[in-house]
Amino acid sequence: MRIPISWLREFVEIPSETTVEEISAIYTRLGFEEEEIIRYGEDLQGPVVVGKVLEIVEEPQANGKTIRWCQVEVGDGKVHGIVCGASNFFVGDKVVVSLPGASLPGGFEIAARKTYGHVSDGMICSARELKFSDDHNGIIRLVELGLDPALGTDAIELLQLKEEVLDISVLPDRGYAMSMRGVARELAHATGWLWNDPAEIKHTIKSGKASVSAAIEDETSASRIVLRTLQDFTPSSKSPLWMQRRITLAGMRSISLAVDITNYVMLELGQPLHAFDATKLKGGIKVKRAGEKVTLKTLDGVERNLDSRDIVIADDSGAIALAGTMGGASTEISDSTTSIVIEAACFSAGDVARTSRSHKLSSEASRRFERGIDHELAPIASARAVALLCEFGGAKEVGAVEVDIRKPNHKISVAIDFAAKRVGVDYTKAEVVSSLESVGCTVKSIADKIEVSIPSWRTDLQTPEDLSEEVARINGYDRIPAVVPQAVAGNGLTDLQRLRRSVARMLSENGLVEVLSYPFMSMTELDAMRIPAEDGRRVAKELLNPLSAEQPLMRTTILAPLLSTARRNAGRGLPNVAIYELGLIVLPTDGPKAEILSVEMRPTDVQLESLNEAVPVQPWYVGAVLCGNREIGQPLMSPIDKWDWQKTISLALDVVCLNSAIASVLQTDQAPWHPGRCAAIVMGNNIVGFAGELHPRVVEEFGLPARSCAFELDVEAISYLNQEVVTATRVKTFPLAKIDLAFVVDSKMPVSVVKRAIELAGIDELDAVDLFDVYQGEQVPEGSKSVAFSLTFRALDRTLTDAEIADLRTRAISATEPLGATLR
Repeated sequence: MRIPISWLREFVEIPSETTVEEISAIYTRLGFEEEEIIRYGEDLQGPVVVGKVLEIVEEPQANGKTIRWCQVEVGDGKVHGIVCGASNFFVGDKVVVSLPGASLPGGFEIAARKTYGHVSDGMICSARELKFSDDHNGIIRLVELGLDPALGTDAIELLQLKEEVLDISVLPDRGYAMSMRGVARELAHATGWLWNDPAEIKHTIKSGKASVSAAIEDETSASRIVLRTLQDFTPSSKSPLWMQRRITLAGMRSISLAVDITNYVMLELGQPLHAFDATKLKGGIKVKRAGEKVTLKTLDGVERNLDSRDIVIADDSGAIALAGTMGGASTEISDSTTSIVIEAACFSAGDVARTSRSHKLSSEASRRFERGIDHELAPIASARAVALLCEFGGAKEVGAVEVDIRKPNHKISVAIDFAAKRVGVDYTKAEVVSSLESVGCTVKSIADKIEVSIPSWRTDLQTPEDLSEEVARINGYDRIPAVVPQAVAGNGLTDLQRLRRSVARMLSENGLVEVLSYPFMSMTELDAMRIPAEDGRRVAKELLNPLSAEQPLMRTTILAPLLSTARRNAGRGLPNVAIYELGLIVLPTDGPKAEILSVEMRPTDVQLESLNEAVPVQPWYVGAVLCGNREIGQPLMSPIDKWDWQKTISLALDVVCLNSAIASVLQTDQAPWHPGRCAAIVMGNNIVGFAGELHPRVVEEFGLPARSCAFELDVEAISYLNQEVVTATRVKTFPLAKIDLAFVVDSKMPVSVVKRAIELAGIDELDAVDLFDVYQGEQVPEGSKSVAFSLTFRALDRTLTDAEIADLRTRAISATEPLGATLR
């Protein structure tokens, strides 16, 4: 919401010495975030004055351009010769002239300078050059703005070129602040400064012969509609400069008097309005649902197929406007319109929000309706618009009608100390009452409780918790103490939470960068990963209303969006990428489907339970993509350290073994990994993930460096399978004994299986089993390989004798015999 400070000062008695920064700080304390402070004309310096064009001589140039040599008087008793390239002004026009010594926005200094064979003594200005507006339709002709000032008048003051504007962010539950009235009320209530409500104007609803009838055919679509009919409007009437300027400063464009007035009143009061050409209407106006197979051409020129649930404004010919969002082209105000119908209504906030999103059509009106508007404003705002149309357009109101089916204002009964208990500040009864009254509530004391009547503009106040927030906000968030909640004894982080933190810390310490990828995926990404058609990862939940049509599926593998993230980095010239993500994946189940509920009311407990039952399984996974160099070596000192499948598998094992878990690896074939360089990470009899080098075609599809690697692990399964209590073991202080054993096994036998057999031999004195050689060649039979291990033995209470070591050696060899291993 853009707030022109001069406009704000009309409604609030702000002390003259108060700066825009101080005003911004007050809004920040009230919960509004400052977007920016804009100072129009901050670097604009005079003399910038009103001048009159006396003569124009057009002079064609050798480069094909025609310049105009103009004679201009500015009230200083002499005529100034000025070179200008624009052609939209004429002799006799009053224009804005920057004289030598002036400085225009952007630091553009004006001086008398020779150009095109003349000494140009100044510049005739356009709207864009003065930052008056973004339009660049040539030179400003003051007659087009309805102005006829004296020559030499200060144009900076005349056109209000110096202005401060505060831009604040309005949260979805603060729709009342989407107007000058709303932000003025907030400022006055927070500071105690006096303010005058622009909505305190007289209004009447008197039906006349020329009135257009109104009806609400669907009571869920709207609660109120007011129509005011005007005649004898002069379509050539211009919007006054002050109105154009305020509309522009608020971030909108000046279009025509009728449209400008509806926009101005919306900005001033917060009630969106729409103007229809009365002669184009066929019968009365009705508010209803669109129904089946209805189309509407909106003001932006788009022919839209309406949803049956869309709310429309219709006449006897059918839909003529998309209610609360955009008008229709068939009843649009034109340059010849003399009869106008002003419509003001209160439409269903939820329906307007759904319509706006389904048609991808967000407007200033829809942004206000979907946040909730003041239900009292329709007759007031329409009366304000009519008064302006009569004043500046010569119109005459000939009738008005209203349909009002509103419910009584909401009331909430609470204990006096309700806010203190929720916020943690000992608010007095006087503070609670004054805070609620300052936001427009009516408070009535009943025994030890208070009954709070909610004002019409605060549609967001529905529960006692909402009132607590208002009390805290008005009295200042800085009064709320910073108290760290004390955990109940024995209730700390869960095992899964501790493991997730440990995983993130360990991966970050290994040089990986955590990312948050887009949590959805597409079948195209699964195709690029070479996921087989029968793979369960292709069974994914599809979103009903995805943010991106290109990625409509809930991810079933964390690698799909992670590989796309790596692709974006590699595509921007970053070949050395090491990223990881901890997040949820969604595994579809055959359980019940979720019911689509209305947004009009809170779901019942039964509905919430049904929704929870329909939520699919969502385990925590960790994935990593590792490309290029792990570390860059120094010339002549150390080689470049690259990521490879061995380092990737080792890192994945380190993740699994963080909590002293025992894991092993098995060679396997799993997309998207290279069949010969892929390992399954195993805990007991359970596969908890995969790691290794990506398939070359996957690397090519995602545009990654050659030999890129990745791993994906089920963190939740790792946590669940490692529930045993970890006990500390006594430190062995006696000397160790080390022996080397080499076994001949089948060439297809995974090394990890042989190692695991030795570890499970039940040898208490066995400290470590380390692989140090794998050999295939002439010295072993064909189809076999030699695997050599270094075994470390150490007893807890004694030094091992030679006989004991020999016995341990025999037991280790015997443990491999079921695998068909022979001692080499």
